[in-house]
Amino acid sequence: MAAPASSTAPEEPSRNIEIVPDDDPYSADDPAFLTDADKASSTQSLSSSILNYQYENGRRYHAYREGEYMNPNDDREQERMDLYHHIFRILAGGALFRCPVDPTSARILDLGTGTGIWAIEMADDFPSADVVGTDLSPIQPAWVPPNCYFEVDDFESDWSFSKPFDFIHGRTLAGSVRDLPLLYQRIKNNLKPGGWIEMVDFVGDEFFADDDSLEKAPYLTEWARLQKVAFHKFGKEFGIARDHKQRMIDAGFKNVREEVYKAPLNPWPKDRKLKELGRYYQLNMLECIEAYTLASFTRILGWDITEVNVFFADVRKELVDRKLHVYAKNYFVYGQKETE
Repeated sequence: MAAPASSTAPEEPSRNIEIVPDDDPYSADDPAFLTDADKASSTQSLSSSILNYQYENGRRYHAYREGEYMNPNDDREQERMDLYHHIFRILAGGALFRCPVDPTSARILDLGTGTGIWAIEMADDFPSADVVGTDLSPIQPAWVPPNCYFEVDDFESDWSFSKPFDFIHGRTLAGSVRDLPLLYQRIKNNLKPGGWIEMVDFVGDEFFADDDSLEKAPYLTEWARLQKVAFHKFGKEFGIARDHKQRMIDAGFKNVREEVYKAPLNPWPKDRKLKELGRYYQLNMLECIEAYTLASFTRILGWDITEVNVFFADVRKELVDRKLHVYAKNYFVYGQKETE
């Protein structure tokens, strides 16, 4: 089904572009900071065990299925997740999704919904749709559109939804999936015939450059390598963005398409729009360093917290160096279930 026409069509994103460095890496047009969007977050009445959050090294972590997810769920992390949502919309030309689904009156599932911002915006944009978001943490707002619902659930456990979905969406699930083929089988079993799956993720265990910048960023490169090692030991790979396309094909989906978007790690590009994207991505990465690897480095690799903090400081120094022309790759991969 083709998506309906919109009065404000999203801008077509650019993917296979050459990013040209700014002649002046410290040009004066860069603002000193970006204002965070106001964000309200509260939880509904839930059992004490689910809300009995775990605190470790100054960060707060989920209680339900404790230890299955390495990122914190505190206010800092929620702000970062909402920032990354904004980045993904920029990459997708302003759109909430890339697949040609018609969500007008669809039943939609958002896996690992986080703060719920994607589900809420989908429910706002398509008031006749029903949007369900699931997550290990009940950190979503209480005040949401009437067609938006949240459940505390683990998508790696057995699924028990009463009805199938027209559209299933998953984003930034890297480091969260122990059995990717099984996840795709569950997705397929819970999609209506002709329904769509879209996975959006970043390559978190590798960075890229078109010059010798990676050779000049030893700490950033080592952080990515160690992250890959830690999550491999954890049993949940961090590079699954590269695997989504083949896993969808293996699961029997048709019309599978993979779109890859470059994102500079800081405002080093000359192009105005890419420079703005780099500003956002830098803020995201400065928080990502701790959010994604504080727990994995201390719990899995056995690092001391002081050692971790010193290493993170060195990584952050490279992240803000605009003479390093490093970028990340973000994947939008989608496919359709066969029509019976």
